Amino acid sequence: MTRKFLFLPLLLLLTSLTLRADDKPAYRLFTAVGKAADYYKMLKELAAADVVFFGEQHNDPMAHWLELQVTKDLLRLRQGQLVLGLEMFERDVQPLVDQYTTGELSDKEFEEQSRPWPNYATDYKPLLQLAKQQKFRVVGTNVPRRYASQVAKGSLAALNELPASEKAWMAPLPLAVDYELPGYKNMAKMFGGDAAHAAGVQNIIQAQALKDATMAHFLNQARPEGHLLLHLNGAYHSDNHDGILAYLRQQNPKLKVLTISTVSQEQLSKLDKENQQKADFVLVVPQDMTKTY
Repeated sequence: MTRKFLFLPLLLLLTSLTLRADDKPAYRLFTAVGKAADYYKMLKELAAADVVFFGEQHNDPMAHWLELQVTKDLLRLRQGQLVLGLEMFERDVQPLVDQYTTGELSDKEFEEQSRPWPNYATDYKPLLQLAKQQKFRVVGTNVPRRYASQVAKGSLAALNELPASEKAWMAPLPLAVDYELPGYKNMAKMFGGDAAHAAGVQNIIQAQALKDATMAHFLNQARPEGHLLLHLNGAYHSDNHDGILAYLRQQNPKLKVLTISTVSQEQLSKLDKENQQKADFVLVVPQDMTKTY
């Protein structure tokens, strides 16, 4: 009788584990070559880097949840030596970001003045609240969107007449653009790079380059020696170690940089070929995952 009672809990435990293994996964992690990756092993590698780029799909809830977990865990592993960089805030609102995370601004004041993205409350506010609680720095790295818009309409030349006070919110000018970078070549294809549209497409690429170069410039400035900078951005800005990373390598080639990219797939059992090599680690979420907008 005693053996029966001892065996029953063991049987229930084994059944429970089997059921868990058959549960529908909300995400999977892979290495660049498509090998299944363990979250905690990935975390250990990320903690040894100087800069980590987490490339998200802006409306994907799994990426936003995992960004929060990675931030908490890296903060612990690096013993507080962490800086968080965000594409989602522009350089001219950095004083407001600082005032909010140090407790000088209320939620209402900050959200009224800092031009937060529409999905700020659900997707990025938890990160800023964590920074306020744990007292680590958050840096908005993006160029103010009005300047990127000017470039998209009239090329980088549109920035020449800006006063020095406004040029301070972007990467140093003049800005060199390498149109042969894979990401920029792909943009040319997406927007129709024929002769009739060449100037317009080049302007769009220049606007993207202005964002990439500005984010590289300010995240490099924001990282104190010995600290890890975790940067959150749209995946296209860091996929294939391109975009922001191309400009960061020019400024500081000795940095140890690792990347994560977020992709959607119909199946999660293996990494689709077209998603391999996008990043050092690839976060795969179901194609039909609920979106935040």
